[in-house]
Amino acid sequence: MPASNTKGGNPVIPDETKAKFPLLIELILGSESMNDEERQYWINILPVMTPDQIASLKDILETERRQLSAIDQKYAKEIKEIGNRKIIEKTGEERRQKRASRTQKESSAKEEDTEKANQLLREIEDK
Repeated sequence: MPASNTKGGNPVIPDETKAKFPLLIELILGSESMNDEERQYWINILPVMTPDQIASLKDILETERRQLSAIDQKYAKEIKEIGNRKIIEKTGEERRQKRASRTQKESSAKEEDTEKANQLLREIEDK
């Protein structure tokens, strides 16, 4: 099986390369900064890279993974905080609406009671 890749497909990884560089293969395949063509390039040249080049590539890919993970955690935290704020705002708004509704009902009931009391007073005066 050749180590080349057809456009748009998944990278082809020779068994020997998989066995010799499992961590680097995982990092290359998981890299968000590479397209499939670039992934295939790095997989193809792994067997001829020097130990320093391999260490450098590994460091770059691990740094990318850590940075992306930190960004994901930051956004997950922000999303959670935004969600919490929205829940608090929604709860506050629901409470304001219930309070306004209760106040309106109390006001209406008070007006109704006042009107009934005035009507009773008029009826008593008319007798």
